[in-house]
Amino acid sequence: MSGKQINFTFKEVLRVFWKLCLSLFLISILWVLAYRWLDPPVTLHMLSKRSEPSPKTEQVEVIQYKFVELEDMSLQLPLAAIAAEDQLFLVHSGFDFEAIKKAFQTNMSGKKTVGGSTISQQVAKNVFLWHGRSYVRKGVEMYFTFLIELLWGKERIMEVYLNIAEMGDHIFGVHAASKKFFNITPDKVGRQQAALLAAVLPNPIKFSAAKPSGYTLRRRRNIVRNMNRLGGTDYIKTWMK
Repeated sequence: MSGKQINFTFKEVLRVFWKLCLSLFLISILWVLAYRWLDPPVTLHMLSKRSEPSPKTEQVEVIQYKFVELEDMSLQLPLAAIAAEDQLFLVHSGFDFEAIKKAFQTNMSGKKTVGGSTISQQVAKNVFLWHGRSYVRKGVEMYFTFLIELLWGKERIMEVYLNIAEMGDHIFGVHAASKKFFNITPDKVGRQQAALLAAVLPNPIKFSAAKPSGYTLRRRRNIVRNMNRLGGTDYIKTWMK
């Protein structure tokens, strides 16, 4: 018995396509809105790391992560993050186009690979997306960056960033990092300690806050200098009023 032949017209295919796009759009809006008030229980990057053995012990390690409110952190922590990663964080709309342009030119030269992502873009990537390098992923990252800038605001973006950023091998966020490296809570972190945590952010597996290399210590000094130049914690107090 021959099966029943099903033919789809172009209009029907197009209708299904647009329904799918609308559904994905609405899901993404609801997902971002939910995390405006709900703390992410886990991120895709954490899930991928959970199945990876530690390069140091060659064993699968437990993810260390606990979400804390921004008001329960030392002001030195957001200040250090801005000084190290994104000094235009408070004034841009999610993208630093000059930094993106410079990163693109450097990457095209083939000498080395650098990133031009803002803190907002890093949050969009780490919370909602997978890691990797492709124009498709970058495009979706820009879409989620636009959404969190629109629906969250700067304080929530910074709060989530400081909680989900990888700061050591299987160590995510300032709570786990403060406890692991300094044996203190995030509200007790000082300027030098905050700068040290920020210094390892580009590559928390290669660079260590527990045993900082000469490069990491030099980077910490530069971050502290930038923190002072920004105006210290008064810069953060003015923003959070």
